[in-house]
Amino acid sequence: MSASPAQGTPQGQGAAHDRPGGPFRQPKAVWAVAFACVISFMGIGLVDPILPALADSLDATPSQVSLLFSSYLIVTAVAMLIVGWVSSRIGAKRTLVTGLAIIVVFAALAGTTDSINGIVGFRAGWGLGNALFIATSLAVIVASASGGFGGAIILYETALGLGIAVGPLLGGELGAISWRGPFFGVAVLMAIALVATIVLVPDLPRPKRVTSPLAPLKALRHRGLLTMGIMALLYNWGFFTMLGYAPYPMELDAHELGLVFTAWGLLVAAFSVFFAPRLQARYGTAPVLYANLLGLGVVMAVIAAGVTTPTTVIVAVIVSGAFIGINNTLTTQAVMLVSPVERPVASSAYGFLRFIGGGLAPYVAGKLADATDLSVPFYLGAATFLLAIPVLAGGHRLLREAEAGTGDAETVTPSLTPVGPHASATGGGKPVVVAVGAHDRAAAVVDSAARLARDTGSPLEVVHVRQTAVVEEQAVVTESDEEARRAVTAHLDRLREAGVAATGQILDGVGDHAAAGRALARHATEVRARTVAVGRSPRGPLAQFADGSFTSALTHAAACTVVLVDPDEEPRALTARSLTELRAEAR
Repeated sequence: MSASPAQGTPQGQGAAHDRPGGPFRQPKAVWAVAFACVISFMGIGLVDPILPALADSLDATPSQVSLLFSSYLIVTAVAMLIVGWVSSRIGAKRTLVTGLAIIVVFAALAGTTDSINGIVGFRAGWGLGNALFIATSLAVIVASASGGFGGAIILYETALGLGIAVGPLLGGELGAISWRGPFFGVAVLMAIALVATIVLVPDLPRPKRVTSPLAPLKALRHRGLLTMGIMALLYNWGFFTMLGYAPYPMELDAHELGLVFTAWGLLVAAFSVFFAPRLQARYGTAPVLYANLLGLGVVMAVIAAGVTTPTTVIVAVIVSGAFIGINNTLTTQAVMLVSPVERPVASSAYGFLRFIGGGLAPYVAGKLADATDLSVPFYLGAATFLLAIPVLAGGHRLLREAEAGTGDAETVTPSLTPVGPHASATGGGKPVVVAVGAHDRAAAVVDSAARLARDTGSPLEVVHVRQTAVVEEQAVVTESDEEARRAVTAHLDRLREAGVAATGQILDGVGDHAAAGRALARHATEVRARTVAVGRSPRGPLAQFADGSFTSALTHAAACTVVLVDPDEEPRALTARSLTELRAEAR
């Protein structure tokens, strides 16, 4: 039975009550940038299958070939310090286009050179373009996407997964023809993305405040951010040691190496997007990272001990994809949780340290391999993974307090900001609290909650949930303060015209959806809420009702009733059992 609108209850207009189109019904501008993201994320894994071929064709040693990673990543690291300043000066679209153009030019030049030094140099230019691109791509997708940031993040994560998984496969196929193939392939595909971006992506407004190029370095003065950054440096040292040197003891051709690293990439993508959030919600960020770093240390030690047995190396590298996927997601989450500075600034500072570790590792590994044997760089990589554990422990208290929302206010934890009239203006009483995001069905969700409040004689509190999107090393604020306030004010104005007493709040979260859900549960207890209402998420039921989601954490932590409201259905009480049922229905 469908719930019919009641008299005196506000009605959303137009698309607000329509079924959402889903994350893949997006403007052409979003698809243009998403396509470019797929090619960009191919960048590192693309060259892995051709490393042995490069060494043979150009009469280079593995240590010389490893500089392809070092030049690319070190330039990316340094550029991460200034990309925020560049973007704030010339705008997101121009930054994006500049980055794409640089990648096209230097990828093509890398394919034309006949020396390893030439490729190393052109990969450095490629790294500059990559830094400019990755620093703005997520922000442009979020700004251009329809249906709120939820669909935009799904699309970006899909592009990330495709790029990581398909990059080695494409590199292997093109590399089987010629080692030049992957470089020319990237140049052609990025050129297509460049033209599409110029034609389809509109000019986006520049930030009101110009970011200082020194802001990321100054941010590293904060203990929490520096601690997590050093931990990320050590982790990436081990990661890129494996990525740069594992292809050699496998003794495979380019096509076979492409298949191995595609299997690895599939595990990276799957564990990053699907498993990491659930493990984080169940066990906490720090415990999962401790276990994960230990697991990576063991896997790297297995590679070192079995470096003369190709099968051992192949299996260990593929298995490492699961650990790397989890670590990539949770390390970024940890940085954002403990950082006391703006998220994009924290992202740049973290990216700098992360890529410095990744860039130095192949160079040092090459020197060690030349002076000793191939097992030594892998043993060192295992040691850096294990050394990252006590470094992480140094920031454990900050991380634990940030997740719990306790301790010093320096860290960025979920917070509530009142908007509109004080609760006393609504006549008091136990309110119905409705949590809603920035999507095209927001008005419909609020209106359904308003009917519930009217039926129980309760005031209504609208909580607009504003998340900071965190994917890989990127963090982007999905709405400005003004946009979030405007959204809440629009709800309150519509409710007031319909005679519904309502107040408003903005809930700021940092990537960790579960922490935001628990923060809302605590707020509901403080205001003695009768009920907390949530609508259906544009991210889809599997993401909304999964362990570690906002809705799941809210349901488990709330002391009052939590209900799922839908304009076309009766409100449904959410419990541990009903969450399981909803997940089953979605499959």
